[in-house]
Amino acid sequence: MDTWNDISQLNPTLLCATSGDTRFSSPPQLTAKMKSWHPIPTASCFSLANIPFGIISTPKHPLHRPAVAIGEHVLDMSVFAGQGGLANLGEFPKEKMGVFFEQTLNSFASLGRPVHRLVRNYIRDVFREDTSYPEVLKTNDALKQAALIPLSEVQMHLPLAIGDYTDFFAGRNHAHNVGTLFRGAANSLQPNYNHIPVAYNGRSSSVVVSGTPLHRPWGQALLVPTNHVPTFRPSAKLDFELEMGMFLCRSNALGQHIPVDEAGDYIFGFVLLNDWSARDIQLWEYVPLGPFNAKNFGTSISPWVVLADALEPFRSHGLPNEVDLQSYLRETKKENVFDINLELSIRTAKGASTTMTRTSSKYLLWSWPQMIAHHTVSGCNLQVGDLLGSGTISGFDSGTYGSMLEQTKGGKTPLLFEDGEERTFLDDGDTVVITGWTATTDGDVVGFGECSGQILAPLPQK
Repeated sequence: MDTWNDISQLNPTLLCATSGDTRFSSPPQLTAKMKSWHPIPTASCFSLANIPFGIISTPKHPLHRPAVAIGEHVLDMSVFAGQGGLANLGEFPKEKMGVFFEQTLNSFASLGRPVHRLVRNYIRDVFREDTSYPEVLKTNDALKQAALIPLSEVQMHLPLAIGDYTDFFAGRNHAHNVGTLFRGAANSLQPNYNHIPVAYNGRSSSVVVSGTPLHRPWGQALLVPTNHVPTFRPSAKLDFELEMGMFLCRSNALGQHIPVDEAGDYIFGFVLLNDWSARDIQLWEYVPLGPFNAKNFGTSISPWVVLADALEPFRSHGLPNEVDLQSYLRETKKENVFDINLELSIRTAKGASTTMTRTSSKYLLWSWPQMIAHHTVSGCNLQVGDLLGSGTISGFDSGTYGSMLEQTKGGKTPLLFEDGEERTFLDDGDTVVITGWTATTDGDVVGFGECSGQILAPLPQK
């Protein structure tokens, strides 16, 4: 039984809401263990168990700067740090205080997981009802007024400057389903699949933050599979891919391999990710070197980075791998994926929203440390701020598939929306919304907010 079903037994309506709301669609019947003096809705994705980091701006202060999400507010870290809010953080390197005034989280990330843990625990303590530091914020009305901003008043931006983006193919159910469509069940997985974490190098320049619209891409596609002369046109088979993404906080020197059991120290945190895919363009171009224009027009990510430490309570086993792995991929710790509830819905141009997918992030064959170890076994040098995607995450049934390609069996079986519309692939005007959340047994919710994007009509070709 997956986590979604386990927790839903506590309350069947425990779902992260879409449409930009950070709460659940119906308040869960849970009582959070960590009480706060600051009003945090019980169902908030941004409880004290979370403390995610992001980059914000406001109309009054358009400069990009770090912030932390707390319930329905954000804590402006530049104001908080600038007015002495971190003065009690004795172990924090004071010469590094400037990281909270920068326009990305790269410098903060580079301080490493022990520092992330220190800052996260301190902020959580500051907001607890029984805080050790009431004078910092609880009874400091001036600082509360300056540093706490309603979420509805901030604009979110990419959390880190992304140097490189690599997307893996670690969702074996997805790989099997897609392979079956094109090669049959017996040959669904390529011979290398269970031996190496397969991946492709994506385009970091077209990674966009949630809420950024994308135009339908143009490209070459075959109108008739038996005719090897392509047609140049806007993609007619535009798809989503439900994924998670991981940001790195450490680099390795060129030629240096990161051991799999040390790779966790390189993880800053996680986001939701939509690897938009033009299936007709992809089918024509992927032989022999893999995806290119079918993927490079846009990748959407959620704006709040859930720190690696926040997900520690939700470790899980991934999908079993029975092959004898090469030594550099053998992990001492087996629970290196996370059991996060993932939901994807599509909102049409008419405004009707239909849930397409409910699945779990644990349905991966390869763990995050294995992805890092394999990425660097050749000596490839990763950098702070690099983004790694999981690949499409699908469960075992149609309602858990992470792409339309799987759900419609390659476009042969249309999906019926709640308002009566049908889709085999995405239409112009459709908005795809991914949410993710989980909760401790004590009722503290850790969520990602949402990763959304609307498909616009293709731009005219010059």
